[in-house]
Amino acid sequence: MSSLSFNFAPDFRPLAARMRPRTIAEYIGQAHLLGEGQPLRQALEAGRAHSMMLWGPPGTGKTTLAELIAHYSNAHVERISAVTSGVKDIRAAIEQAQAVAQSRGQRTLLFVDEVHRFNKSQQDAFLPFIEDGTVIFIGATTENPSFEINNALLSRARVYLIKRLSQDEIVHIITQALTDPERGLGQRQLVMPTDVLNKLAQLCDGDARKALNLLELMSDMVADGGSFTTEMLVQVAGHQVAGFDKNGDQFYDLISAVHKSIRGSAPDAALYWFCRILEGGGDPLYVARRLLAIASEDVGNADPNAMTVALNAWDCFHRVGPAEGERAIAQAIVYLASAPKSNAVYTAFKAARALARETGQEAVPYHLRNAPTKLMAEMGFGAEYRYAHDEPNAYASGENYFPEPLQASQFYFPTERGFEKRIKDKLAQLAQLDQASGRKRYE
Repeated sequence: MSSLSFNFAPDFRPLAARMRPRTIAEYIGQAHLLGEGQPLRQALEAGRAHSMMLWGPPGTGKTTLAELIAHYSNAHVERISAVTSGVKDIRAAIEQAQAVAQSRGQRTLLFVDEVHRFNKSQQDAFLPFIEDGTVIFIGATTENPSFEINNALLSRARVYLIKRLSQDEIVHIITQALTDPERGLGQRQLVMPTDVLNKLAQLCDGDARKALNLLELMSDMVADGGSFTTEMLVQVAGHQVAGFDKNGDQFYDLISAVHKSIRGSAPDAALYWFCRILEGGGDPLYVARRLLAIASEDVGNADPNAMTVALNAWDCFHRVGPAEGERAIAQAIVYLASAPKSNAVYTAFKAARALARETGQEAVPYHLRNAPTKLMAEMGFGAEYRYAHDEPNAYASGENYFPEPLQASQFYFPTERGFEKRIKDKLAQLAQLDQASGRKRYE
């Protein structure tokens, strides 16, 4: 009885895994790193690898780039995921790297996915082996390395920013998968209308893995030679929750967008970014707290009511719950965005703080000191102090409230916007009183 033989072995890996680039030429995106003439590309093509940190959003090619680096460097690869691994796994990978170096004379590339999930002691475990060249360390992270990675590890690994893929690049990746007969869906002759292709690419928000996963799900719904439809895309995508990570960079990006939109007096944009946070499951009270900072930093005395509005929105949320409370926060956002803006207090506070830091040795003038005892009074404490309420207009013209060497200091420069113009006018009137008295407060 003859045995059956097959000329091929079916590849049951997901489409995203099958379409993983095998060469730099097949790699799509990150032209700032892998474009012609870029230093990293030149290093890879020359077989020179160094320890690095790849920082970027999910599905942008961090793991693929690590695999390509190993390929071009002819290095043995050890993989660790910080999600499931601990010090024991790190130690095992290092021991394997040492064994490979002794038996084959081959370097090991140690790829650590989600490296930011390792704690300080786990991150420190890599240091001596990076230092002595046992491994080429490549860490992949979706979080800002400046905050999540130890300085000691960062000093031994160059950080490369992996950018979110553009919509055109996602279209290229989808088209490549549709037409590749060896690894993709090319043999099935599937038709992807332009409008469906663009909607799919837009939906994936720069995530190539998500694009290929959705494409594969859609391909199961259509016969060979058939055409994709928008209805198929809606069916496989379902309700797409806005991209959001409560503890990650996306969170801070969205909060930053809210803040900058309010500062830029763009209420519609500010509302949009606030709603993005809500749709992503973010905490509306975090936004409410940020509004208080905005009211002080960006609106300031141009509209002193701004802080009250922000406080009331926060209080309203606690009293009536999320549904009406979120609307109250939205009301405060629109108010702050529409209010006149001034950072004069913010700037003045920073300048005063800096001067206080530099001149902390300056003594308080005697006339500004209290004299609760007879001895202190005899020493001149409180002498010649002018009680403002006893002066004309309740203002002690020309009185100095600084240490003598700092008498000319001025930090607060009111703007012409909103209520702050009235403050500016008032200070100008007081300056005229100083001048009339022959004693200027600011020289």
